[in-house]
Amino acid sequence: MMDRRRFLARSTALAAAGAGIAGPFAGVARAGLDGRTRPGAGYGPLRPVADERDGVVRLHLPDGFHYRSFNAAGEKFSDGTTVPGRHDGMAAFRGRSGTAILIRNHEVNGPVGAFGDPATAYDPAAGGGTATLRVTRYGEVRSSGPSLTGTQMNCSGGPMPWGAWVSCEETVNGPDVGNDFTGQDNSKLQRKHGYIFEVPLDGRAGGPIRSAGRFAHESAAFDTLTGAVYLTEDNFGFPSGFYRYLPPQNPMKAGRILDGGRLQMLAVRDAPGKDLSLGQPAGASYATTWVDIDDPDPTFTGTPANDVAIQAVGKQGRDKGAAIFSRLEGAINHHGTVYFVSTQGGATAPGDTPPSGFGKGRGQVWAYETWSGRLKLVYESPGSLTLDLPDNVTVSPRGTLVLCEDGNGENYLRGLTRRGEIFDFCRLAPVDGDSGAEFAGSTFGPGGHTLYVNVQSSKGLSFAVWGPWQRGGF
Repeated sequence: MMDRRRFLARSTALAAAGAGIAGPFAGVARAGLDGRTRPGAGYGPLRPVADERDGVVRLHLPDGFHYRSFNAAGEKFSDGTTVPGRHDGMAAFRGRSGTAILIRNHEVNGPVGAFGDPATAYDPAAGGGTATLRVTRYGEVRSSGPSLTGTQMNCSGGPMPWGAWVSCEETVNGPDVGNDFTGQDNSKLQRKHGYIFEVPLDGRAGGPIRSAGRFAHESAAFDTLTGAVYLTEDNFGFPSGFYRYLPPQNPMKAGRILDGGRLQMLAVRDAPGKDLSLGQPAGASYATTWVDIDDPDPTFTGTPANDVAIQAVGKQGRDKGAAIFSRLEGAINHHGTVYFVSTQGGATAPGDTPPSGFGKGRGQVWAYETWSGRLKLVYESPGSLTLDLPDNVTVSPRGTLVLCEDGNGENYLRGLTRRGEIFDFCRLAPVDGDSGAEFAGSTFGPGGHTLYVNVQSSKGLSFAVWGPWQRGGF
């Protein structure tokens, strides 16, 4: 079964619905129409590779690549507190003496109690947050500890150029909202959730940025020219939106993201309510505009059902004509273009079963040009054998997108090059009954020597991966 999937993934036509854009990804449409992948994009066949920490095979990689796992759930931070599970989004920053500073999310849901010191938690009942680690380029941990605690469902986020990580809560849980899909008792929570939090490199996070919205946040990408923070929404069972937050002062001047700004939602010009979750034509490209969200931080009365509350902010935008997407997850700004992933966007391919939740495809990659306001489709998966539910995304030093899969079967790290070539780089081999495992939080360290990536699962751990990057597309 595994051999068949890898064979088909290499030989299946890349029927990408590319937008024919100039510059990076200009060749995506052509790569999708010629019926084959192009040679030279990847690094060759994947093989089982032993973890340099303990010799267990956890990843399949091309020849010449190595990795070490670190900071697994249940281990101890430097302060003696316990590492939580469900490692998710992450960013890497330059540290001293050749190290990297990693800030990593933990997507823990429910009123299970804060990790670390409850006295410093935003909500002592909530079990999510972030950890900050200083590691070598070979995955050796020099120091580690909690940096944001008492939050919930910290899914992804984004690095900020002044030296901070924005962590996003993928929920609207709180004592004013009915229980979510897990059935956990929201009445035990002490604070409202559904916000973004800024986590500085040199200290603990502050409070929520409430004007940036209370919705199922996923990722954040900052544009230095305009000072806007672009935000994705992953509303699993319902339509999602693409947002931007305009702070009252450019964060490059303020040194942080200030509350009190304006939240907006993207709309397709002259096409109110355009449904972009559906399969898109080749060359799809749209002029856009933005609609204001009048009440970005609702407080609910009467404890409405969670599925009502989680749509409250997005409905405001859609009532004004905002565009509809399916499950917007990872986002990254590269030279003024925000690339973001629609995990279940697109048409259902022949032979595929539609995934559960809102959206019936196997994934889209979109590009929003911050300087022109143009929205373009970069890639649409032709089926699960080629790309299966992409989630987090980052960009390599050469401009290749790194896509973390969140599929139903085997999960891969895949590359999407600037010429539209897609290739397999790494396959996850879960061990020890670690169910539901998926890749998350891929990020290149300073200088591009190391790719750091997480596995989110019932347990969870981080990896440092290194090898002959110059040989292939990354």
